[in-house]
Amino acid sequence: MTNQEQEKLIVKNRRALFDYDIEERFEAGLVLHGSEVKSMRAGKVDVSDAYAAVERGVPWLKQMFVAPFEQASAFPHEPRRSRKLLLHAREVSEIEEALGRGGFTAVPLRLYFKHGRVKVELAVAKGKKTYDKRASIAKRDADREKQTALRGGNR
Repeated sequence: MTNQEQEKLIVKNRRALFDYDIEERFEAGLVLHGSEVKSMRAGKVDVSDAYAAVERGVPWLKQMFVAPFEQASAFPHEPRRSRKLLLHAREVSEIEEALGRGGFTAVPLRLYFKHGRVKVELAVAKGKKTYDKRASIAKRDADREKQTALRGGNR
């Protein structure tokens, strides 16, 4: 069984790849409540506004929205609470050092299940300027036209 077969994607942050230049990626576990895991299995998660921060040596994922699980109405979780990230000490220090440099932030790229555990792919990234975004759009359009031309020539 390959690594891809063992991972089940929950949600992908497509906006992060457009808004940021990715420098480095990390895989982290998340400390969650049971009702949060149930909501994630149902796909009721939004990571577009989420970011990671290191406070007193402890990494946190903030502003990630996990919809309340309807069957857990007796003990509901808070939808936008800060969730602790599980990383090695070396990785925490690398992220903290990168965030200390100007213009860098830590954003989640995707959320997935790996061997039954929820994992987040975290990226240390630098925000793109407007002209960089235009260049990304132009490159994507050129690649699409190239693929269309290649497909048209093969028929």
